[in-house]
Amino acid sequence: MASRKCVFLIFSLFSICLTLANSIKFNYPAVFNFGDSNSDTGDIFSAGIEALYPPYGEKYFHRRTGRYCDGRLIVDFLMEAMGLPFLNPYLDSVGMPNFQKGCNFAAAGSTIMPVTPTAFCPFSFGIQVDQFLRFKSRVLELLPQNARVDEYIPAENFFKEGLYMFDIGQNDLAGAFYPKTLEEVLAWIPTVIEEFESGIKKLYDSGARNFWIHNTGPAGCLPQNIAQFQTGMFGKDKTNVNKFGCLREHNMAARVFNLELHALCEKLKTQYPDVNVRYVDIYSIKYDLIANHTKYGFESPIRACCGYGGGKLNYNINVACGHTVALNGTKATAKGCSNSAAYVSWDGIHYTQAANNFVVQRLLTGNYTDPPL
Repeated sequence: MASRKCVFLIFSLFSICLTLANSIKFNYPAVFNFGDSNSDTGDIFSAGIEALYPPYGEKYFHRRTGRYCDGRLIVDFLMEAMGLPFLNPYLDSVGMPNFQKGCNFAAAGSTIMPVTPTAFCPFSFGIQVDQFLRFKSRVLELLPQNARVDEYIPAENFFKEGLYMFDIGQNDLAGAFYPKTLEEVLAWIPTVIEEFESGIKKLYDSGARNFWIHNTGPAGCLPQNIAQFQTGMFGKDKTNVNKFGCLREHNMAARVFNLELHALCEKLKTQYPDVNVRYVDIYSIKYDLIANHTKYGFESPIRACCGYGGGKLNYNINVACGHTVALNGTKATAKGCSNSAAYVSWDGIHYTQAANNFVVQRLLTGNYTDPPL
């Protein structure tokens, strides 16, 4: 009996270890990332569209890198988990950027839908896909010409064997609420999903086969949205707030968007049997962190670490993180907090390095992807 128990114990431990090993195993030679500021590693910064000032980048990098964070993003932690270097932004042209292990096309302010004349960022999802196609075309031109470029650009097979990551849609939903009602936003979401599907199909036609698709987070829990739609000029319904201080309607739109996105992922699996599509549930992890922040060692989840105004949000849309402006006749500066590791929100729109790390650690359990890792 004792020997049987011993064998059972060994088998159980082996099974647990195998599960954990599989949950963090990535086997991709390169990563090509598409998205917005949640995964932008310096594209908008390199384009000269927006200059980020300290304390951006104060953690880990100890300098500005173009990341909308005090340190590393989710994509950075995922690259570390895969044993790959951080992704250089597509528009980075100084300092001999290395694209051998992939390239990042994500740009802050990007939307899935095509840009409008008043858009902050010109690099919508469709443009990012076109940038990738140009990138791939140029790489394939260069590879036969000079062997010395091999250490700077991807091998040809990396485009088929690589992982294509996506984290985009937050700006579409956030922007939609300014002119639209909740009902109008929900009715519009299928159009956004169709646009995303069009880009995915272009990538598939170019040879992409491995897709890692993040859903969108709880937009109603971002201090910027709360400030605008609860207490700001767009605040109408004071009951549009749940017990955690998050906007109900924004979160409902995010959940509907995610349902439609999940359905698209299932459609792609059926339509293209040779693809590997993983739907990644970022929303559930982030909402759990916000709802149970004290359990995980964080302070108020809807208060910006780097902001201005104090109070429960510490956010003022007129005073961006790191900036000093004239406000009501006096100088106002949005400074960073003394301990960003205790905050979920970095600047009222983006998450802190500590929160991003939390998200990735949960992802690596394999329980938040469909199919599981």
